[in-house]
Amino acid sequence: MAQIDSLERLREIIPAPSPIGPAKIRDRLCGQGIAFIERCPFLVLSTLGAWGLELSPKGDRPGFVEVVDERTLLIPERKGNQFALSLSNILADARVGLMMIRPTTDEVLRISGRATLTDDHDVCERLSEGSKPAVLAIKVDIDRAAFHCVRSARRAGLWNPETWDAPTRISFGKIYAEALRRPDIEKAIDQITEQSNATLY
Repeated sequence: MAQIDSLERLREIIPAPSPIGPAKIRDRLCGQGIAFIERCPFLVLSTLGAWGLELSPKGDRPGFVEVVDERTLLIPERKGNQFALSLSNILADARVGLMMIRPTTDEVLRISGRATLTDDHDVCERLSEGSKPAVLAIKVDIDRAAFHCVRSARRAGLWNPETWDAPTRISFGKIYAEALRRPDIEKAIDQITEQSNATLY
C-alpha cells in the first residue's frame, strides 16, 4: 500500500486552502460559537498523556458547558465508570481537543486548548445537575476555535431518520465474561450495568 510520508506529497493530493480559509480559525469564541455552546448537549473530549490518546464523551442538558468568557470554558465531570482516563491524561499533558455537537445541526464546533482540573466548591455547585454538584470541573483555556463545515454530517445522514439503523444494545456482561473467561458473570454484569445506568446523577 502506497504511503504518504511528506507534506509536499499530501498537498499534491489535497491543495492548500485559499488565503482566506484559515480566517475562520480564531484564538477565541465568536458570538455564534458562544450561542452554539449555550445550546449544546454533547461533546467529545480528546486527551493525550499517560493513558495514550483518549476520546471521552461528555453530555448533559443543553448548555451544560459554562462559557466563562470567550477564551475559557468549564466542563462538569459527572458520575461515571471511575477509570478517569482522560482526567489522568490532563494531569500529564494539558493539551485537549473538543468536538461539540448539537442534534439536527450539521456544523460541529471544534476547540483546541489547554485544560486543568478543579474541585473548587463554588464552581462544582454552580455546575450542579439533578440536585448534585459536579464531581469536579475541567477548565479549558482556548487556543483555537472553529466551526467545521456540514459535509461530514450530511454525507452520514446523521440527523436524517430515514438513514438510521435500528438501535443496538451493547452487553457489557458479554464483554467482561469474554475478557475474564467467566461466562457465569454475563447476566449479573448486565443487570448491574442496567441499574447503574438508571441513575444518571
